[in-house]
Parts: sequence; C-alpha cells; structure tokens
Amino acid sequence: MSIIPRIEAFADELTEIRRDFHAHPELGFEEVRTASIVAEKLREYGVDEVVEGFGGTGVVGLIKGQGGGNRRIGLRADMDALPIEEASGVPFASTNPGRMHACGHDGHTTMLLGAARYLAETRDFNGTAVLIFQPAEEGLGGARRMIQEGLFEKFPCDEVYGMHNDPNSEFGVVRVTPGPAMAGATFFDITVKGTGSHAAMPHQSKDPIVIGANLVQQLQTIVSRNTPPTKPVVLSVTRFNSGSAYNIVPDTAVISGTIRYFHDDVSELADQRIRELCSGMAQAHGIEIDVNLRNVFDVLLNDPDLTTAYVAAAAEVVGADMAAETMDQATGSEDFADMLKVVPGAYCWVGHAGNVPLHNPAFVLDDAILPVGASIYARIVESRLLKSTAD
Repeated sequence: MSIIPRIEAFADELTEIRRDFHAHPELGFEEVRTASIVAEKLREYGVDEVVEGFGGTGVVGLIKGQGGGNRRIGLRADMDALPIEEASGVPFASTNPGRMHACGHDGHTTMLLGAARYLAETRDFNGTAVLIFQPAEEGLGGARRMIQEGLFEKFPCDEVYGMHNDPNSEFGVVRVTPGPAMAGATFFDITVKGTGSHAAMPHQSKDPIVIGANLVQQLQTIVSRNTPPTKPVVLSVTRFNSGSAYNIVPDTAVISGTIRYFHDDVSELADQRIRELCSGMAQAHGIEIDVNLRNVFDVLLNDPDLTTAYVAAAAEVVGADMAAETMDQATGSEDFADMLKVVPGAYCWVGHAGNVPLHNPAFVLDDAILPVGASIYARIVESRLLKSTAD
C-alpha cells in the first residue's frame, strides 16, 4: 500500500470530517449543510474556483495545475444519505432521525476533499482538475440535473472518474470492469382500475386484485420468453398495494417494480411488452390499466482505455496485485452513468472489508480507506495530466 504521504499526514482530519458528515446525514437535494462544509473546505484548501448551488445542492471546484494546459479531468463524489434509521452503534451515529449514510457517500465526499487538498497544495499536473460534488444519487437524478443545468458546458471535462466503497471486498482491493459495468434501471407503476363491490358479492366487481395477480405472473414471462438469454435483464415486482377492508373488493390496485438491464434494446423491448400485456389484460376484462415507466438510471459504461488507465493509477496506490479489471457486471445501478454518457471515463469499487452490506442500518465505513480513495483520485489526475505531456 502506497498512500500518498502528504495525504496520509492529514488522514486524521479526513476521519473527523467524515464522521461529522456521518452524524449529520441529509437526503437528496437536501444536502445544505454538507454542501456548505464542502465549499468551505475547498476555499480553505485554496481551490481556484468554487461554485455552490449547482444542480440544486451540488458544488463544483476547479484546481489549475502548475503547468497550465487545457485538458481537464473530472472527479465526482456523491453526498446524499438514505432514509434509514441507523443501528450501527458507532459513537458518531446519525443525529437526524430516519436519516443515515448507509451507502458511504460521506466517505466518498471526504475522499474527494482529501484529493482536493492535496492537488491544491501540490498542483503537480498540466491542466485542470474539476471537482464534482453531486447531490441526490439515490434515485433522485442528481447527476442528470447537474448535466441538464450545463455541468459539462460550464465546466468541460475530457475525462471523468468516480468511485464507490465496497464493504464486501478485501481492504484496498480496487475492482473495475470495462464496458457495461452497472445496470440501467427503469421503475414502473401499473394502476389497475377495476370496479369495487361488497366482498360477499364479488360477481358485481371487476376485481383489480385478481386481475393484478394475473398480471404479475404474466410480467415474469418477459424475461423468460421475450428477452434473449444472451442479454441479461431482471424484472422484479416489489409492491402490490390494494384495498383497505376485509369486506370490500377494492376498485384499484397498484403494482410497482423495477427493470435492470445492460442493453438499451432489451430495455425498450421490456417496456413495450409491459404496455402490451397491460393493454391485453385491460381489453380482456373490460377495464382501464395505466402504465407509468420511468428511466431512472442509464447503463454505466466504462471506457475500456480509461478503465485501464484508472487501474494503473489505482495500482500506484494499492499495488498491482490489488487493482484489476476483474469486477463482474453489477445489476445495481449508479447515476454516474449519466455523466459517462456525456464524457468518457471510468468508475471503480474500493474494498474496505466492512462486512455489512450497503443500505443496511448496521453499515459502518472503515475510515482507513479515506486516504486510499483520496490518493487514487489524486493519482488519476496526475497520471492523466502529466506535466511533461503537451496539450
């Protein structure tokens, strides 16, 4: 392990910052305190330009290297927490009821702050580092909003990089895969509009529960009988809400769930089949069925060449035997994918052996990983913006 000595020297300060963020978690687009501290720290570190309130509660910082140059490398960290009641037992646990940093975004933010401090102090690169502190990663479209507000027009980047902690891997292991690395995601809500009745006279109803239950079964055939087995896709029904009493057949049922995929054509096919199945079911029973489909995450596509470059930069920190292009595709989703649709780059996972899964009330991030992540962020900037490299 070769953590940058200058970063290692202020590792204790990074721990203090991370634990403060952890004790004061904020949900997506509510990261007012977090963003304020981020901006304050960036100015304290001497970052050349700090822009607050971008994409809601996002923060963007610019650091210019000693060698001048026009190339720009983006580094992104997410800031938001989850609506979870913390049960980790740590002394710096959440002080905000029903809010918790159960995905380690407090750590990601702190890692990028560590890299910002180092890069602002040394500036040993030729070009500009663009620091992107993103709000609302957890399904609220924070990356998409920053892009829509002109992130890469106002702060152009030639490449962009992100990372995520991995509590299920050995400490310091860096995993990344080229190409489609994380799934795209569509959320769906299907409203079955039947006719209610007294439960003792169901023949007078058009029972949305029976119709909906049949529809749930039919939805499973999309994966098993419509999509090609060579293109992985997951369709999960996760909610079925209907009724309010024992003796009433309700008039509506709402079915909700998600589709995960690695190929856009499969996503389009799944969307089409959901609409066709709902239309057929509505016609068969003489009712209306409304379908709402929302693309929430794009497929995360790592650029193959930049993936190799990211692994090489990480290997300078964790060692060549600990960094590799060996990660399996993940059916989880990540909205950094939206940024990678606009600017080429790569996204890696850094292990810290926390032993408790992400999004779990007992999740604990190992603070020892903070200088590791900060060093990887710093090394990718220095390696991609070499002072000896001409524009």
